[in-house]
Parts: sequence; structure tokens; C-alpha cells
Amino acid sequence: MFSNIPHWLFHDLSRRRKLRSARTCAVLCGLVLAASAGAQQTGPAPVVVQPGAPGQPSKRLPASTTAKLPPRSHTDVEFMQGMIMHHSQAVEMTALIASHTENKDLRTLGARISSSQSDEIKFMKRWLAARGEALSMAMPGMPDMDKSGQAMPLMPGMLTPEQMEALRKAQGAEFDRLFLTGMIQHHNGALTMVKDLFDTAGAGQDAELFNFATDADNTQRAEIRIMQAMLEKKIPEEKQ
Repeated sequence: MFSNIPHWLFHDLSRRRKLRSARTCAVLCGLVLAASAGAQQTGPAPVVVQPGAPGQPSKRLPASTTAKLPPRSHTDVEFMQGMIMHHSQAVEMTALIASHTENKDLRTLGARISSSQSDEIKFMKRWLAARGEALSMAMPGMPDMDKSGQAMPLMPGMLTPEQMEALRKAQGAEFDRLFLTGMIQHHNGALTMVKDLFDTAGAGQDAELFNFATDADNTQRAEIRIMQAMLEKKIPEEKQ
């Protein structure tokens, strides 16, 4: 139904993910080599040096010094918890594609969104667990309520229950239209969440979180352009 989609956008997403995988592999290889070198070392213990502040001398620390996770703000934790909820709805939306449309371009896009956001959910859960934080803002056993007992608000851009129900009932071209408009709304909400994170003083300083949020922002901007192109291509065809 949607022909001549700008494939460079798809290739751009693939290139970004390959670069991210390459960076991850490089870090892991570096850690393995460092561990191996440490295991084989027979000389004196390595010197651990803490760089000083500007204008201040460095400090030599005990060899037993171990690395600690960087400090995080409450906003960092809420961002990750909220983004898990946000991504989960996107994955739920893409799960409808197989039974609601035969559109090959939409199926390809949906598979990409589902795969990338499912992987990112796993990363966010690991990030929270490593810091002893809950994986959700919701009260245990009550997913519609937060830990203060208040109704859980939707994250920016998330589809309302009514929008989700309309998407579930739609088929074919109508489903395609609702999915594209809904996912563009959804992605724009994620961009708002990233902006709010970086606009908050002291938040987003953790290196892993910073890289994740920046990569998510870039990826979702590219996917928005893909969906807008698909939507614009479809509208003239329907008017004929």
C-alpha cells in the first residue's frame, strides 16, 4: 500500500544500531582484556589515581579501591521507570500488526520498533535493578495506582484506553492510519520525556542513562520521519 518509502531512513536506523552494538562489543572486549591482564600480572599492585579538581593535585588511592556506580537523581529513576511503561505500550501496539494489516512496510517498521524497544526495556530493567530501584512506579499488585495510592498518569504521548480500543478494532487501511498517527504521537511523547530529563538540574548525568536517552531520542526522531512519509504517501492514494 505504501510504496517508495525512503529506505535511507531504514538504513540510518540499522547503521545506528550496528554502531551501538560495535561500541558495546568494544567495551566488553576491553573489560575482558583488562581482566586477563590483571590476572596475569605478577608485579606490584597497580596504582589507582583519582584526578583532582581543576587546579588541585591528583590523589593516590589504595590498591583495594573499587569502582562505584555513578550518583543518580530521583529524576533518573523516574525517567527509566516511566520509559519502561511507555515502551511497553509501543510493543503492545506493534503486536497488533500481524493480525490487523497486510501492509509490508508497516510490518517491517513494526518489527523494528518492537525489537529495539523490547531490548531497551531489558536494558532499563537491568539499570534499575543494579541500583536497587523498583522496576515500576506502580504500587505492587495495583498497576493502575502509584506508590502514593494515586491513579497512575499516562506518560507523555501514550495512547488513551479509548485510542487503544479503536486501534484493536480497526483493520486494513484504517488500522494503518490509526497506528501511524498513534505511534507518531507516542514517539513525540518519548522525545518530551528525554527533553524533560535533560532540562532537570542534576539529572541525566549517569553515562549509561545519557547514552541510552540520546540514542532513543535519535532513533525515535528517525522513525517519526519514516511514519510521516508513509502517512503522506497513503493519503493521496486514498483520494484517487
